[in-house]
Amino acid sequence: MMKFFYCIYQVCIALPIFLVLTLLTALVTIIGSLIGGAHVWGYYPGKIWSQLTCYLLLLPVHVQGREKLEKHTSYVFVPNHQGAFDIFLIYGFLGRNFKWMMKKSLRKIPFVGKACESAGHIFVDRSNPKKMLGMVRQAEASLKDGVSLVVFPEGSRTRDGRLGSFKRGAFQMADDLQLAVVPVTINGSFNVLPRNGKWVRRHALTLTIHEPIPPKGKGPENVKETMEEAYKAVESGLKINEE
Repeated sequence: MMKFFYCIYQVCIALPIFLVLTLLTALVTIIGSLIGGAHVWGYYPGKIWSQLTCYLLLLPVHVQGREKLEKHTSYVFVPNHQGAFDIFLIYGFLGRNFKWMMKKSLRKIPFVGKACESAGHIFVDRSNPKKMLGMVRQAEASLKDGVSLVVFPEGSRTRDGRLGSFKRGAFQMADDLQLAVVPVTINGSFNVLPRNGKWVRRHALTLTIHEPIPPKGKGPENVKETMEEAYKAVESGLKINEE
């Protein structure tokens, strides 16, 4: 019975408010970034939007490990990708100003794509080596004074809640810029809204921040070693299909 009432609440109350919040957030981000200060307008409206979304849907959120991060230090965060609510959990509760590294196809989403572009988030275009070089330079210019980068190293959302293999992109970027990699484990997002889910289910969301992995050198060996260490850290905090 509670599930039935929660579904009615989603359709009649939460969804209309969420759509209005999303539109307002996109407009504020676009206009604010045009006025100036994309680092501010590209982060705080999205952070508030994400927090309000979780509160609106009555989802408990727990964060562990923020004390492991140094203030005013830029990192490359590499979380697992369980579902759509990973976005809200990281944006709203990581507690760090950051840029997303995202697929270029997301730029086509009405309002949201333009807002992400205005905010200085980094769109990945693997089809053109020159554009990849430009992406590295954009990241180098953005990731200063504690502004960090967030990349889902699996590339796409899991289908079964389990951790998929990591791609090299995030770790190559960290190697190029000589930034520490921070593994992050997300639990609960798969239970809230999995890849093929249609209804949000109430479930606690947990964000676990692991110890940063500093660069040990530069080159392919550093990339490989860091990627393996990050995978083990993320996996160590994962609770599969927790109900």
